Amino acid sequence: MLQGSLVALITPMRDDGAVDEKAFAEFVEWQIAEGTEGLVPVGTTGESPTLTHEEHKRVVEICVEVARKRVPVVAGTGSNSTAEAIDFTRHAKQAGADACLVVAPYYNKPTQEGLYLHYTAIADAVDLPMVVYNVPSRSVVDIAPDTMARLAKHRNIVGVKDATANLVRPLHTRRGCGPDFIQLTGEDHTAIAFNAAGGHGCISVTGNVAPRLCAEMQRAWRTGNVAEAMAIQDRLAPLHDALFSETSPGPVKYAASLLGHGTARCRLPLAPVADATRGRVREAMVGAGLLN
Repeated sequence: MLQGSLVALITPMRDDGAVDEKAFAEFVEWQIAEGTEGLVPVGTTGESPTLTHEEHKRVVEICVEVARKRVPVVAGTGSNSTAEAIDFTRHAKQAGADACLVVAPYYNKPTQEGLYLHYTAIADAVDLPMVVYNVPSRSVVDIAPDTMARLAKHRNIVGVKDATANLVRPLHTRRGCGPDFIQLTGEDHTAIAFNAAGGHGCISVTGNVAPRLCAEMQRAWRTGNVAEAMAIQDRLAPLHDALFSETSPGPVKYAASLLGHGTARCRLPLAPVADATRGRVREAMVGAGLLN
C-alpha cells in the first residue's frame, strides 16, 4: 500500500533550460537514501505542464530505473485530454511504474459525470493502480465525494491525492470509499491532521528538501508517537510557509539548489523567485536545521 511520505519530485533543469537527467537520477537516489517512501515524478511540482511528451516519459523512465523497486514509483500521467492521459498511463505501465497519479482535467471544467467518465476510461484502458488527484485550486473542478465513491468501485482506482486542504473531506471519502481506499494529502501543512481524519500519508513538496524529516514524521505518527510527529510538524511549519510563498515549484527548486540538487531554474511562465522569497526560504531552511 502507498503510505507515509511520498515526494512530488522536482525536475532539475540545466542553465540552458534542458532537463538535467544526471541531476534528476542523483536526486532520486538521495531521496531513497533519506527514507522517502514513494516517488512521484512529473506531477505539477515536476513542471509537467511545460515538459514535452518525450521529456515527460523520459523522466518517468529514469525514476523507475533508479528506484529499482526499492520504493514505489507513482508516475504523473494526467492531462486535460483523456486520450493523452491514456497514452501517458500506458507508457508508465510499460516503463515499470507501480501506479499512476492522474490529475483532474484542468481548463475544460468537466461535470461530475465527465470526471467519472474520464477516470473510468483511463482505468479501463490501462491495468495500473491509479491515484486520483483532486486539486481544485489548479484544475478549477472539485471531484465530489459521491463521484469519488463511484470511482472507488473500479478495481484499478485505489486512492486519492487530496489537495483541497479541507479536513472534512477525508471523513466523507472514508465513509464513501471505505477504509482501504488510500488517502494521501497533497498539502504539506495538513499532513498529520489529514492522517488523523483517515489519511494514509502525504505526497509532499517539502519532502524535496527535507525528505528525512518528512519520513520520520509520518513513521512517528504510524507508530503512535504523536508527540514526536507533532514536534517535527512544528519544526517544518515555517518551511512549508516559505516553500508556498510563491507559486510552486519556484521556491522549492531554489531550496533544492541550496542543497546542491540542480539549479533554481523553472521554465516559463514561472519567473525566478523574488529576492525576498529567497531570503525567506533560506531562513526557514536554517531554522529547520537543513542549512548552517
